[in-house]
Amino acid sequence: MSFNVPENAKHINSIKNKAAELGFDACGVSAACRLDDEARRLEKWLSAGMHGSMKFMENHFEKRVDPRKLVDDAKTVISVLHNYYPSRKQEGPGAPVLSKYAYGTDYHYVMKGKLQELMDFMNDTIGEVNGRAFVDSAPVLDRAWAARAGLGWIGKNSCLIARGAGSFFFIGELIVDIELPADAPARDHCGSCSVCIDACPTGAIVEPGLVDARRCISCLTIEYRDEFTDGTGNKLHNRVFGCDICQDVCPWNLGAKPHHEPLFEPEPGLLELTADEWYDMAGPLYRRLFRRSAVKRAGYRQLRRNLDALRGVTRQ
Repeated sequence: MSFNVPENAKHINSIKNKAAELGFDACGVSAACRLDDEARRLEKWLSAGMHGSMKFMENHFEKRVDPRKLVDDAKTVISVLHNYYPSRKQEGPGAPVLSKYAYGTDYHYVMKGKLQELMDFMNDTIGEVNGRAFVDSAPVLDRAWAARAGLGWIGKNSCLIARGAGSFFFIGELIVDIELPADAPARDHCGSCSVCIDACPTGAIVEPGLVDARRCISCLTIEYRDEFTDGTGNKLHNRVFGCDICQDVCPWNLGAKPHHEPLFEPEPGLLELTADEWYDMAGPLYRRLFRRSAVKRAGYRQLRRNLDALRGVTRQ
C-alpha cells in the first residue's frame, strides 16, 4: 500500500492507543528490512550447534532475518508487548516449578487474537492494510524487532528487558505493507551486571546475550523430545516446564507488576499442587489443568518424562 510516511504519521497515536485498549503494555514501530547484524549472530549460533535439538531453527534462514520474505511488500514491523507476570506463584513446598508464562491460557491464541483486532482496526481507520500477525509461531526474530522498535533491549540472558518493567512479557508483531515512522531503539541498560549469567545453574549463558540451548533448562524441558539419560534430573533444578531463574534474579524485574489479563490467570488448583500431586499426576488431571495452556506443547508424555527425571526415574 503506497502511503508516504508523513501521511501515515498521524495514524501512529491511534494505533498505539488501540494497542493499549486491547491490553498490550507497549507498542513500537520499526522499518522492515534485513537484520544483517542479527543474521551474522544467528549464523554463528547455528554453526556452533547451540540450537541443539531445535533443528527447525536451521530452516527458513532468510525469512528469519528479513520480514519482506514473509509478507509481500512489507514496509513496517509493529511490535507489541503483553505482561504475564502473575500476582500469585506456586505454593506447594518442594513442588516441581512451572514457568510463569505457562500458568494461564496459551499466549499464542491470546496474542494472535488481539493482534488481529489491531489489524482490523487499522483497516477500518487507515484503509486497506495488508499484513500478517506473528506470535512466536513463525520464523521471526521477535526480540530483535521489539528492541528496534524501542520497547527494550536484549539483555545478557537474551531476554528483552523493558526499563522499569522487566522482562516478563510476551512479544508479538504485525508485519504490514504501509510505511510508518520508526521509533528510536532503546539503549542497553545492563551495564556491568552479570547476575543472570552467574545464577544460571547449568552455565547456559555462555557469554552476554548468547544462550547454549543444549544446556538451557527451558529448552531441555520443552524443546528436547528424546528420553533423558541418567542424572539429567539433577540438571533441571526442580523445573518441570520452562525456567525463569535468569529472569527472577534480574534487578530490572524488581519493578515487575502483575498483569491484568483474565486469560492469563491459572486454572483453579494449579498453584496449590503439592509435590506428590505433581508426581502422581495422571491424564485426567493433566487435561483439566492444562487444556488451554502452553504446556500442551510438550504434551502429557513429555511432562511425565520431566517429572520422572526430577524423581530420578530413568525411562527406556
